[in-house]
Amino acid sequence: MKNCGDLVDNKSTIVGGVGDMYSEDSATLNQPITPWTISVASGYSLMRDPRYNKGLAFTEKERDAHYLRGLLPPVVLSQELQEKKMMNLIRQYEVPLHRYMAMIGLQETNERLFYKLLIDNVEELLPVVYTPTVGEACQKYGSIFRHSQGLYISLKEKGKILETLKNWPERTVQVIVVTDGERILGLGDLGCQGMGIPVGKLALYTALGGVRPSLCLPITIDVGTNNEKLLNDEFYLGLRQKRATGKEYDELLQEFMYAVKQNYGEKVLIQVIISSSSFYAFAVLSLHAASSEQAKPDFQFEDFANHNAFELLARYSSSHLVFNDDIQGTAAVVLAGLLSALRLLGGTLADHTFLFLGAGEAGTGIADLIALEISEQNGKPIEENRKNIWLVDSKGLIVSSRKESLQDFKKPWAHEHEPITGLINAVKAIKPSILIGTSGVGKQFTKEVVEDMASFNKTPLIMALSNPTSQAECTAEEAYTWSEGRAIFASGSPFDPFEYEGKTFVPGQANNAYIFPGFGLGVIMAGSIRVHNGMLLAASKALASQVTEEHYEKGMIYPPLTNIRKISANIAAKVAAKAYELGLASHLPQPEDLVESAEKCMYSPVYRSYL
Repeated sequence: MKNCGDLVDNKSTIVGGVGDMYSEDSATLNQPITPWTISVASGYSLMRDPRYNKGLAFTEKERDAHYLRGLLPPVVLSQELQEKKMMNLIRQYEVPLHRYMAMIGLQETNERLFYKLLIDNVEELLPVVYTPTVGEACQKYGSIFRHSQGLYISLKEKGKILETLKNWPERTVQVIVVTDGERILGLGDLGCQGMGIPVGKLALYTALGGVRPSLCLPITIDVGTNNEKLLNDEFYLGLRQKRATGKEYDELLQEFMYAVKQNYGEKVLIQVIISSSSFYAFAVLSLHAASSEQAKPDFQFEDFANHNAFELLARYSSSHLVFNDDIQGTAAVVLAGLLSALRLLGGTLADHTFLFLGAGEAGTGIADLIALEISEQNGKPIEENRKNIWLVDSKGLIVSSRKESLQDFKKPWAHEHEPITGLINAVKAIKPSILIGTSGVGKQFTKEVVEDMASFNKTPLIMALSNPTSQAECTAEEAYTWSEGRAIFASGSPFDPFEYEGKTFVPGQANNAYIFPGFGLGVIMAGSIRVHNGMLLAASKALASQVTEEHYEKGMIYPPLTNIRKISANIAAKVAAKAYELGLASHLPQPEDLVESAEKCMYSPVYRSYL
């Protein structure tokens, strides 16, 4: 049979049958079998493989060819009607977590229909499978867990991680997303239950970036948890011990890194994206065997705590191609919003003053990329362009008098100024035109803060980026109301449109999902062996270029997610082009039309014929 991939055993003597999974083909004369035993095994196998299952969309001929006759009701539905039916069902659920469970249930039974729904209804379903609902799903993962969707590597697997990786049924992997669950969104240490993050992000790699789902691998590294509530929860899925640190943790991570490399070939170029804190991270692993060209796996390290993220970056940057989504991915999507907003604000980035609430990896990563882009524009040293970028942490404004006590990644932002405590005092002193929140703490952009921003800016830009929604520094309604409808607003989690004095404002969402699927696709297309800052800037500019005048009229600084596949293809093309320009690409020659090339290699969820 054709078009069934490894579903059908072409050597089988049973027409239309799958592999001899129940040993019916090898039965002897002393072990007679009946035709319906074979039929049931074949039909059930097809219906229970989410990659190939089409449910009621199996045609009459397919039901005959694959022994499905009688195993399904007589009606034959189109995929479009199945999609309509499923969306009607999902919309009946009022609780977001129930919608999440319905979508995950569909993913586990009918993969193509799941992605068809997600692609065709991306604005409605993205908050269900990704932020903010995925945060609640991780919190309750032990209670809602039904089927394993990835690999769990715990301290029990130490010394045998390679063998554990080989248990994964797919031998070709292009994207790995891995978490240790220590810092999930703004929710703290969720341990093993952080698996919801890799599963959710990989769903977006496929839906938004077109990476084939069979090439994606979610992994959770379980070294315990310091969350007492989880340790005492009878439904908790992970190791019931305090989180391992130091040498024990480092050795497990090192074994994991080299086991992955060994599992996918000796001659391997590994591109790693290590994450942390309250945003996400993503990594790209590209494999190239000496004897033959192989797929290039992407590693994405999700929600490792700050200390681990920096240590991992330092340790593996010389041997791995490192892209950190918390530092670089978030920075790229925020920079895209800033470049887009200049059409409304006027001037260049160098003409504006930036104030960040939050000086962790996300905040400093965004600030660094802004300074880098300003340097690209004006040719001045990045150190000079940092002077208009100010950061506030838990102890106040970061100034030079605090330099001795600061972590290394904060020191470049310690400018000459008198010490200031409290955000409102920093706003009054610095008078920023752009206020960016990456604190992970909600309600920090108070009425007084926003009103002050509006008092010395005709059009203040306010970006409340912390996730989930409950942790946003302010809401869209608050930003628009307190600024008397003059603010440009963007957030990390979605907010509904808001009407103020007869005008409807559409809040922007600085969602990493705009960047990482297209960025990853571009890296894979080019076979890039390194991630360069120029590739990040290219991604930001490609995203900003997708915003039209119609969007600006509504106060939008990001394009609608309904066009996300087109956006991802354009981002992928620009990222790949930059990789070729920098001499980092290994897939030669360069395609003439990179956008067309990106679109052609994207996964399609439309049902295939199994005849």
